[in-house]
Amino acid sequence: MSALICLGARACGVFVLAASVIAQDLAVFGKRVHTVSGAVIENGVVLVKGGKIVALGPMTELEPPIGMRTLTADVVTPGLIDAHCVIGLAGYLNQPQDQDQHDPAAPIQPELRALDAYNARERLIEWVREFGVTTIHTGHAPLALISGDTLIAKTRGDTVDEAVLVPRAMVAATLGSDSRAEGKGKSPGTAGKQLALLREALIGADEHRRTLAAAGDDATKRPDRDLRKEALVDVLEGRVPLLVTAHRHQDISSALRLAREFGFKLVLDGAAEAYVVLDELSAAHVPVIAHPPMARFVEDLQNASRTTPKQLFDAKIPFAFQSGYESYVPKTRVVLYEAAIAAAHGLGRDAALRAITLDAARVLGIDARVGSLEVGKDADFALYDGDPFEYTTHCVATVIDGVVVFAGLR
Repeated sequence: MSALICLGARACGVFVLAASVIAQDLAVFGKRVHTVSGAVIENGVVLVKGGKIVALGPMTELEPPIGMRTLTADVVTPGLIDAHCVIGLAGYLNQPQDQDQHDPAAPIQPELRALDAYNARERLIEWVREFGVTTIHTGHAPLALISGDTLIAKTRGDTVDEAVLVPRAMVAATLGSDSRAEGKGKSPGTAGKQLALLREALIGADEHRRTLAAAGDDATKRPDRDLRKEALVDVLEGRVPLLVTAHRHQDISSALRLAREFGFKLVLDGAAEAYVVLDELSAAHVPVIAHPPMARFVEDLQNASRTTPKQLFDAKIPFAFQSGYESYVPKTRVVLYEAAIAAAHGLGRDAALRAITLDAARVLGIDARVGSLEVGKDADFALYDGDPFEYTTHCVATVIDGVVVFAGLR
């Protein structure tokens, strides 16, 4: 792995390559430093020690220690966050051996763990960090009623244990066409059957936890282990949210109704027709991981709109962007470009940048560590040679936990 190091004073613009995978003490200089949580710092510098941000401010006020290695760029932002994808489970080869995002054996399998399937060395992970993506929320694909769980990881590390931030982030469910069974007599074949099966599973999990509570320490009264029910008990008790992919307004309303009925934490995914139910979403205080604006507007997304993120923003509904799931090679999009399209369709650059940094971190519950440039947070940066949302701009370096994991040449 190569690291990008600029040797010399603040004005240095020459980049050289050196081998390193160890967190370094760094001074990161930028003509524009987007802290996201605060004002943009013109001609700013961020100091890094031990993988954490220790200071930041204008170059005129903050002098880095002599000999500290430096990086320079036109624009510096927090590391980007992809709020929902399948990379690490779905691979770029699109062959059976690298496709672990969906098991079609049963419609409800919350016990399937992303942690057991994640490939930290998948080429797609390396590819997205070349655009500045430093954190991903990934896991089982939205192809079943409940397809499994998800995890949150940094886009570095050779093993899942090195990469993972949250080993079990959410349980992934899907309402709509993508989780309907194909073929006569297969289930679930209708929206009503989908909700009935989900209720049945949640009621079974609730009965399981009640039996466990009643048994107390008496081993003779405790029920047998049931991984499926235990996974849903975690949802019912609020330890993990239920991530529900739903695009049509009626499926969105069904997800909200189910959350009210069982009292679990809901995160809405996709939400192509969210603009129809903005009042419902706002009243429910449910965050949204919006569908990729460049997704194909077919099937459940036939009424999608590229102005939906702007409408979510205006309604003060927390939302983030995702690269999502694609059924064809390379199984992912680039979340930076998706946010750029929304920015051009009314959202604006500042709000779009927040939606792939701090707002995404808040939706995922990891904003204490990532999402903005603040003292004490992880030293995750994306460095660009221009406006990140311009197609001709290049990511010239990506830093994760003080380690330069990608170095592009000027």
